[in-house]
Amino acid sequence: MKKLLSLLLALTMLLGVVPALAEEQEPVSLTLWTFQEPHTQFFEKMLDLYNEQTEGPKIVLDMQVYPYEEMHNKLTIALQSGEGAPDITDIEINMFANYLKGDIQLEPLNDIVEPIADHLVMSRFENYAKDGNYYGIDHHIGATVAFYNTEILEQAGVDYKDIKTWDDFREAGKKVLEATGKPITTWESNDCWSIYPLVNQHGGDWLTEDNEVRMDEQVVIDTLQFMHDMQFVDGTVQPAPGGWHHTEEYYGWMNGGGAAAVVMPFWYAARFLNYMPDLAGVMKVAPMPLWSDGGHKTAQMGGTGTAVVKTSEHLELAKDFLSYAKLSFEGNIQSWRILGNDPILLDVYGTDELNAPNQFFDFFGDDMFEVVESLLDDVPNTCLTDAYPSAADVVKSQMAYELVIAGTDPAEIAKNCAQELRDMIE
Repeated sequence: MKKLLSLLLALTMLLGVVPALAEEQEPVSLTLWTFQEPHTQFFEKMLDLYNEQTEGPKIVLDMQVYPYEEMHNKLTIALQSGEGAPDITDIEINMFANYLKGDIQLEPLNDIVEPIADHLVMSRFENYAKDGNYYGIDHHIGATVAFYNTEILEQAGVDYKDIKTWDDFREAGKKVLEATGKPITTWESNDCWSIYPLVNQHGGDWLTEDNEVRMDEQVVIDTLQFMHDMQFVDGTVQPAPGGWHHTEEYYGWMNGGGAAAVVMPFWYAARFLNYMPDLAGVMKVAPMPLWSDGGHKTAQMGGTGTAVVKTSEHLELAKDFLSYAKLSFEGNIQSWRILGNDPILLDVYGTDELNAPNQFFDFFGDDMFEVVESLLDDVPNTCLTDAYPSAADVVKSQMAYELVIAGTDPAEIAKNCAQELRDMIE
């Protein structure tokens, strides 16, 4: 019998027919770069799931984590030289426009995005698009929400559910200050996480699609004036300890009950679990207050566009994995469970899988996604042109400091920052 099997195998090989037993494909190695260690946990999970269900070759994923600046500099050099680039890479949202200049070295992803566009929050994809092509897929919507410390608010006789507008928020701040001596919130003095969401929600932005500067428009001035008045007239806001909402100094202060609220993207919920554990059961998630003179329900903030590099020797496989990891139902559920993200796939909202008990619901309550679902029909676009990185730099280095630390007149801030940006991009 053994001799017969050997003869059959030799014959089929001679005839060029490969038996099924010999058809197992060798695994393919792909390289992925990121600047966020938590993203590796997500991709590892999706790699396991992908390899379990694929009928094609298995993937071995070589994930390399670099510091933020180093990774983007390394990627720039690799793309310019045509050597050493990864197959797949994360690119931070403020940096993405730098890679859409000239001869774009990222692979268009239209063939995996457009067939399911009706199922996606497409404003999130416009951040990584140029000339009708989509080049990146985000991990989340990044919808900005309000996180409220209910213990502090209750001491002031304020129900967070009654805060519907920014005027309501301002009045609540006065009550909180009088009753507790604490600020209702904090503004960042060296970054954009406080200023930009309020401006964008109000209907403003830094640029037009043609790179005309909007930074000195009246809507920007009005928004800055409101923020200025809460801090310097009412005294209900103070600068974020450490300069912004991602420092150990801020985390420790907020964890100790420093302020009654913070306005940040939905994904910031994970920061509470990791760095402010004493607030479990105290914090609640609610929509951003609305501007009484119009605007949107929310603003999208932060983000990482995952892209496929044109020089990859396995373009289609890289795109297939990226599609499964970030556009599939299971991928969006895992993005929520592992990273605490608000999913970009509309199909997952309201499902049992999304609403299954987990550590985030234990911390904030199980109504978190009711808030997100109420915002999905009004997530405004962000105008991420190739001049956006320069605009972000102006906000971080000049606008935030002048507003929050120096207390400069808002109209003067807007005028000076707009001119600075024009000088940078002309």
